Amino acid sequence: MILYRALLFDLDGTLSDTDALHSPAWLNLLKRHGVEADEEFYRNRISGRSNAVIVRELLPNLTDDEVQTVIDAKEADFRDLATDLEPLPGLLDFMEEGRRRNMKVALVTNAPGTNVPIVLAALGIKRYFDEVVLADEVGAGKPDPAPYTAALQRFGLDPEEALAFEDSPSGIASATGAGIPTVGIASTQKPDLLLDAGAFVTAEDFTDPKLWALLEG
Repeated sequence: MILYRALLFDLDGTLSDTDALHSPAWLNLLKRHGVEADEEFYRNRISGRSNAVIVRELLPNLTDDEVQTVIDAKEADFRDLATDLEPLPGLLDFMEEGRRRNMKVALVTNAPGTNVPIVLAALGIKRYFDEVVLADEVGAGKPDPAPYTAALQRFGLDPEEALAFEDSPSGIASATGAGIPTVGIASTQKPDLLLDAGAFVTAEDFTDPKLWALLEG
């Protein structure tokens, strides 16, 4: 059995059901710009991708300044609602066990840096993280492997020594592209889709005994 030395967590959809807030914010924004979309569209075209890529693809006629204005407005709407977030079932106990075993813990996210402290505070989990890796700071967002490669470098670990947790095909592509074994958290997508994307196992949340067994090594 592999003895993992670090746990690397995505933020949105992995630590909490943030899609319950992100989805209506995106769909309302797109509607104001003449783009009709639904929940399936959100899952397939938006979830797990970086804001800039989303806006440039779906609203291609905007200038760079207008793209940023749209992103800022959407994320401000999200932050106004974020205080109501709750961690996925079992997350706090799972992270506590990881820390008890002296595992390093990092957040690896495409989310804007302004969102991260608000979400972590709402979930009560800021104290668990040794590192926070923001896609904006490493120069490339998921599905590029760069954010996860940066996390490995900060901990001085080889890919097989870390375990990643992701809820989207984009995030799984990023983690597995960095060579990291990845768990698919099926909070926003169907398990088969996450397995097809490269996850080696899936779970609905952190109460699943399969995930706890991974901590044992």
